[in-house]
Amino acid sequence: MTADLARDDRDYSAFVADLTTLINQSRVDAAIAVNQRMVMLYWRIGREILRRQVERGWGSKVVDQLADDLRRRVPDMKGLSSRNLRYMRAFAEAYPDEDQVRGVLSKLPWGHNVRLLDALDQPQKRLWYAQQAIAHGWSRNMLLEHLDQDLYSRQRSAITNFERTLPLPQSDLAQSLLKDAYQLDFLSIGPEVQEQEFKKALSDRIRDFLLELGVGFAFVGSQYHLAVAGEDFYVDLLFYHFKLRCFVVIDLKMGDFRPEYSGAMNFYVSAVDDLLRQPQDQPTIGIILCKTQNKTIVEYALRDVTKPIGVSLYRTGSALPDNLKADLPAVEDLEARLDELPFAQ
Repeated sequence: MTADLARDDRDYSAFVADLTTLINQSRVDAAIAVNQRMVMLYWRIGREILRRQVERGWGSKVVDQLADDLRRRVPDMKGLSSRNLRYMRAFAEAYPDEDQVRGVLSKLPWGHNVRLLDALDQPQKRLWYAQQAIAHGWSRNMLLEHLDQDLYSRQRSAITNFERTLPLPQSDLAQSLLKDAYQLDFLSIGPEVQEQEFKKALSDRIRDFLLELGVGFAFVGSQYHLAVAGEDFYVDLLFYHFKLRCFVVIDLKMGDFRPEYSGAMNFYVSAVDDLLRQPQDQPTIGIILCKTQNKTIVEYALRDVTKPIGVSLYRTGSALPDNLKADLPAVEDLEARLDELPFAQ
């Protein structure tokens, strides 16, 4: 038996690894199923509390009494505090459609749903954040970070040609990942900084930039060298996105968007597609980051471009009014929070 195992050591190790993966996936599936049942239970409890209060005119104090009684009747169940029962009631009131809860919100941990109830009063926004959290595996801290940064508003109007140049569903996913404006306050640069200094400062703080870009981006290089027809070209920043399964080229510009930027980006994307893209990769995407832009000029510039390109803005602390700067987190706070975020998810 020992000799057989020695001869088949690699096969046996692979077998153990496969079973470990199977067990772990089963545990994850079980945890997801338990969470879905719990969220649905909480929604139904909240619905019943809400219905009884409406039909019988019970006041808010009934929730405190109900919490005491339920904990006596079901002592082994957690989550029956009066505070949590009020969240269940608010949850049912916010989402009266059971199918909507079952289809989307039950896939989120209860703590995520509570944070959405606390932070937002618009159902459309809450559902959007819920869908993004599920799609990208956001932790609760990451959800709070995106809520604080108002990610919903910041990525609804970025100008791209993705719909025309990318197939579904990649075009929708790429559009959802692109922000209208990127906050680069961590750079602490003055208005007199030159473009090359700006690019170097950003590459030096690439961890902070990854936090701002969002989950799924892996840094490949800055001033990445591309040799084309015996000439040297350099991409400002090159990333790979694991959800999109593609390279992402980012070009940084200090001033207004100019039409010629789209032509240069089209060239860079084509070069990366030919030199770096593998058969399993999706088409490379280009993002041009500018200080300001004229929407009409950007739309004209992208109209006949054949490669997928988006144009977004960036903002730095020097560009913000003094009364808003005081509300922004310090660079040290961002660095501390970065270590808490699960980029591997």
